[in-house]
Amino acid sequence: MPPKNNSRGRQSGGRSRNQFGPRKPTPVDDEDKAVEVEGEISSVLAGTMFRVRLASGHEVLAHISGKMRKRFIRLVVGDRVKMEMSPYDLTKARIVFRLG
Repeated sequence: MPPKNNSRGRQSGGRSRNQFGPRKPTPVDDEDKAVEVEGEISSVLAGTMFRVRLASGHEVLAHISGKMRKRFIRLVVGDRVKMEMSPYDLTKARIVFRLG
């Protein structure tokens, strides 16, 4: 009699499909990518929100990205920052880097 297989439907020697490992890249169109812009913080608002003035003179509402929050990066009025903006709503942005 052959030995009983106790694998319960799993592939032998490998991981389950739903666990760990690199994610497959999702196709991203050029129009869905974030627009990167630079600006200067003009005012600090409550809840880690900021008003940022762009070089063109427009002001946008921006919040800090999660990695900047995690590393306790402090931002004050006058700091130059790099931001990502969605092409669908150009009035809001995410601050991703402090330039100085």
